[in-house]
Amino acid sequence: MADWGLVVIAVVLFVLSTSRLLFQLLGRNRIVEFGNMQTSGVSILVHAIIYFGLITIFLIAIGVHIYTG
Repeated sequence: MADWGLVVIAVVLFVLSTSRLLFQLLGRNRIVEFGNMQTSGVSILVHAIIYFGLITIFLIAIGVHIYTG
């Protein structure tokens, strides 16, 4: 039996938190920008911190597990 919880949660969070896909925090002109195709270094750092926080909550605090087999 394989635990796919880590893989599924990580991929979903990565797709949703990718800068400029849905929204961008700390954009070049405004704090929140939608559909912007330019990413700043600060925005990448903020999205990485949010991603780390959410994946920690889902995998360690809540303990999401998806078993196959």
